[in-house]
Amino acid sequence: MTSIYLLDYGSGNLRSAERALQRVGAQVEVGSDADAAAAADGLVVPGVGAFAACMAGIDAVGGARIVRDRLEAWRPVLGICVGMQIMFETGVEHGQQTAGIGALRGAVEALQAPIVPHMGWNTVNAPVGSTLFAGMEQDARFYFVHSYAVRGERGTDGLVTVAEHGEPFVAAVENGALSATQFHPEKSGDAGAQLLENWLRSL
Repeated sequence: MTSIYLLDYGSGNLRSAERALQRVGAQVEVGSDADAAAAADGLVVPGVGAFAACMAGIDAVGGARIVRDRLEAWRPVLGICVGMQIMFETGVEHGQQTAGIGALRGAVEALQAPIVPHMGWNTVNAPVGSTLFAGMEQDARFYFVHSYAVRGERGTDGLVTVAEHGEPFVAAVENGALSATQFHPEKSGDAGAQLLENWLRSL
């Protein structure tokens, strides 16, 4: 059975993520132990709320080093929602700039849209060759809750999946050992379950 370590740094829907991963066949451990995180087949970094608050939590448990060590060893990591955002170089909220983990190039900024937050179901435009979205219908819908995003058609390195809400933004990234989604796969029904299953199969 594939072992997944769900990083607990005081932010994120840990229980819903844990249940969703268990439903697709993963053995899940929750915690903030660096050795356990290193040993697992996959590491999941969830996140909700503000970028700066999430980074404070990450710093408190040595999470940046945990993530970087895994990526340097080509060991898979999945970031979810703000857990994706903190993988980037910086986050800008209310004029305050906060350094992120820096595993991905780009900045998280306020989404320019008539209605913010972007909350609800939306489709995505996945690139050819995507592992996360393999076998999915083009009209598959995923659940988003966010006011900030990496804006633009690409915005960063790797295979970039784009969605639109007022403007194009990065909905998912696959870059080496790092995968990340702006939406919540654990809240995205069958499509989210298939994405998690695709990720597990790639480990």
